[in-house]
Amino acid sequence: MPITESDRDLAPILAAEHADPFGYLGMHRTAAGLIVRTFQPGAISVEVVRRGGDVVAKLSDVNGTGLFSGAVPGDEIFPYRLRVTHGSEKHDIDDPYAFPPVLGDLDVHLLAEGNHLQAWTKLGAHCLTLAGVSGVGFAVWAPNARSVSVVGDFNDWDGRRHPMRKRYECGVWELFIPDLGPGVRYKYEIKSPEGVRLPHKADPYASRAEHPPATASVVVESSQHVWRDEAWMANRKRLTAPTEAMSIYEVHLGSWRRKPEEGSRYLSYLELAQELVPYVRDLGFTHVEFMPVSEYPFDGSWGYQPIGLFAPTIRFGTPDEFRALVDAFHAANIGVIVDWVPGHFPSDPHGLAMFDGTHLYEHADPRQGFHKDWNTLIYNYGRTEVANFLLNSALCWLKEFHIDALRVDAVASMLYLDYSRNPGEWIPNRYGGRENLDAVNFLRRLNEVIATRMPGAQTMAEESTAWPMVSRPTSQGGLGFDYKWNMGWMHDTLEYIEQDPIHRQYQHNKLSFGLIYAFSENFILPLSHDEVVHGKGSMITKMPGDVWQKFANLRTYYTFMYGHPGKKLLFMGAEIAQWAEWNHDKSLDWHLLDLPQHQGIQRLIGDLNRLYRDRKALSEGDHHEAGFTWIESNDTAQSVLSFIRRARDPSDFVVVVSNFTPVPRQDYRLGVPDVAGFKELLNSDSAFYGGSNVGNSGFVATDPIPAHGFPRSVRITIPPLASIILAPAAGPT
Repeated sequence: MPITESDRDLAPILAAEHADPFGYLGMHRTAAGLIVRTFQPGAISVEVVRRGGDVVAKLSDVNGTGLFSGAVPGDEIFPYRLRVTHGSEKHDIDDPYAFPPVLGDLDVHLLAEGNHLQAWTKLGAHCLTLAGVSGVGFAVWAPNARSVSVVGDFNDWDGRRHPMRKRYECGVWELFIPDLGPGVRYKYEIKSPEGVRLPHKADPYASRAEHPPATASVVVESSQHVWRDEAWMANRKRLTAPTEAMSIYEVHLGSWRRKPEEGSRYLSYLELAQELVPYVRDLGFTHVEFMPVSEYPFDGSWGYQPIGLFAPTIRFGTPDEFRALVDAFHAANIGVIVDWVPGHFPSDPHGLAMFDGTHLYEHADPRQGFHKDWNTLIYNYGRTEVANFLLNSALCWLKEFHIDALRVDAVASMLYLDYSRNPGEWIPNRYGGRENLDAVNFLRRLNEVIATRMPGAQTMAEESTAWPMVSRPTSQGGLGFDYKWNMGWMHDTLEYIEQDPIHRQYQHNKLSFGLIYAFSENFILPLSHDEVVHGKGSMITKMPGDVWQKFANLRTYYTFMYGHPGKKLLFMGAEIAQWAEWNHDKSLDWHLLDLPQHQGIQRLIGDLNRLYRDRKALSEGDHHEAGFTWIESNDTAQSVLSFIRRARDPSDFVVVVSNFTPVPRQDYRLGVPDVAGFKELLNSDSAFYGGSNVGNSGFVATDPIPAHGFPRSVRITIPPLASIILAPAAGPT
């Protein structure tokens, strides 16, 4: 029989802002008996079907509103389905409002206190079976919203069709929608506290997104990838210890190599597994670093303005195909680092900005919440749920995708409240200082949790200031990162090498100054993408002189870098001496490898990587003063630098000598430890690398003549614009 519905409940249902849709829709026991209500706009009729049985009731359309309501026989609530007729078609569907909550009580409790360390398995969209029925469970944090609905192709993007249940204890809205599955596009329709409908929002915890420029989230089935990297994961902590060589090849996946014969399209994750993995392996790199692969809307941001912190970008394939790429690197004994961006996020309307109609993820005051440099918003690290969101993103990449390290972007912008701000444009902390105490606490917790929950995983800070103890344990007052990028070394040495050799004697300290602080942190020496964009020129074009001198300068600089304490990072294209600045919209200039000089640079990088990896003297002491000794740091007139690198066994050492002028240095007297002689392990002026082949014929004997504070010395030839690496030897081989 028809039921009279009060406007108190009907109007909010029709406006998609009912405070308790589960208290109204679905089957309910009332004083008048059992009642079923369902909102099915456009339906001709709706019937209630006992699960496994027959039709038990026909519902009435209340005033033609699309809300169907009616009594059903019996006193006890029973399993049922709805038979909905549209035109001439009938469909039996399960009623979302007949199902229990998606989140358990423990999940709600942990989410409320901001301490749920597997939140990505609960929030977002997940294929699951509830009460014996398959479907998708949706959950999203929007504590201040008046209402939240799931919208998508399955309901014509109509926010009235699937309003969600609010779990008031944690501010999360949830809904199980039966009969949905993988591939479904969806967003959230959110009404602000004032009842204003916001632009449809992508799911912050989505595992997949549409291809940009489309912006919907996409339901993903549970991973079907079968990992084959058990040996790598089991040995990772040993393989990536600070005493081991770490040589990183930084890659932008969209522009490393493209398919010109197919419209210059991207390589897919699977194609990259076939082409990029062997390339990195054959050049001897120990790690690859991906510029951000978290889903992002704008190609020109290079991924540094992400929207989906839990989703590998769909530009190159599915999440499981990304897993396959990581697996392929691990099979080649190469670690995978991902650039991760917790410092800021874009203001795109489908993203996190004003997510529930309030400043939920970001600070409300622009002096705390807006980056002028990047036109982005700053996370409110002091809000426990926001910090937990970011922490979960980090853990998700490490656990779900077997990522070995996170390079945390723009850490300096997180640490300082006055970062890139003038006086009056920032708010001091509670002590009147410029330190962002909430960000500091977040970073420390991030590193503590990763260290305890993800053995062998590492973190690296892009941090460009003098903040102390970035890569020291939190127990000692540090931030807890494993490594810090040495931006000072990079700036100083690039400024030096860009000088005409005739002027370098006046800039000599730019090469030696870095050793004053080289062991204050666990440093990575980065020659990254930031140094080959925005008019800075490529690595080869930074070099002064004619073409021969440019290549010679680059060879000696790279060799000096590999001899210097610190782990190594080189951006793609630098290993082939690409002339053009990096362009994210096109492939590297691989045709240059048809030319001998470019082949020579690539060969040199391969040999430097292998030498660095195989010679403990070049890696074990990367972060310890005992691993480094100057021979001569003050030969400014000849622009020559020389030093010793030692392994933990002090008898295992190499000598590195660099000549930064185009003048060969004949009979150069160099003090050395008490050994019989040295073999030339590597000479950047070798004809094999495109050099002039000036050197020491592979071996030089020592003389019993003290020099530079050492008991013996050698007379060597230092080639022009070249670096050589020598190792103790009893005689020529």
